[in-house]
Amino acid sequence: MEADVDYDHVMRVFREAAIEAGARIMEVYRADDFDVRAKSDESPVTEADEAADALISARLRAAFPDMVLVTEEQADSHAQTAATFLIVDPLDGTKEFVQRRGDFTVNIALVEKGVPLRGVVYAPAKGRLFYTDTNGQSVEETGPFDPEHIGPTTPIRVGQPDKNGLFVVASKSHRDAATDAYIAKYGVADLKSAGSSLKFCLVATGEADLYPRLGRTMEWDTAAGDAVLRGAGGRMVRFEDHQPFTYGKPGFANGFFIAFAPGVELQQP
Repeated sequence: MEADVDYDHVMRVFREAAIEAGARIMEVYRADDFDVRAKSDESPVTEADEAADALISARLRAAFPDMVLVTEEQADSHAQTAATFLIVDPLDGTKEFVQRRGDFTVNIALVEKGVPLRGVVYAPAKGRLFYTDTNGQSVEETGPFDPEHIGPTTPIRVGQPDKNGLFVVASKSHRDAATDAYIAKYGVADLKSAGSSLKFCLVATGEADLYPRLGRTMEWDTAAGDAVLRGAGGRMVRFEDHQPFTYGKPGFANGFFIAFAPGVELQQP
């Protein structure tokens, strides 16, 4: 699926699957109550995660039967090795979902040769939909988010940072002293907290300039947001040495990273 990729088809499938999964997630979200269980790593999982995963996986396997598919909710998929693959987090930000804070997303991405080239991030409770278009340019679509009909889209682009007054976004559920110490190395005009892969999209739209993450994440947490950020002119690098961030790592586990608008002068750890 590399030499003659039909990116228009890829993104239509991604977009439709994300919107349909988002609708299913919101059905659970609006219910009076729903079950929450702990997975083996103690992270929470709900019926919304599982329903969204089933829907997205079925769509992707039907559309791209020969592609490796990695998804958070299917542990057996984590043992695969590939440089080119589809990767899914059907409900990123389950903690935000459980606490009904709205900062959760559906993430679907295509990684080619270790690079997330196409992706969609849908935040159904926030009414925001971001994705890369056929040419790899990132756009934000405005509602009503009909799976079969694409609504108005606006190209998005990272901002022009003021090094003396950066807009910084950090994790809402995983903020720690080390993150705060690193942020303190910069001149900061505003620091906001957000959940899930929305943080990548805030940098991609220019609503933030810098997003450092000094904590555990997996590739399905970041690939789609990284693709949207790259398509908006942004970058993502390894925290420790500022080298390119790649995908297809053993077990699909991430190290620490920094996502940023290129005008930011990165500080050393």
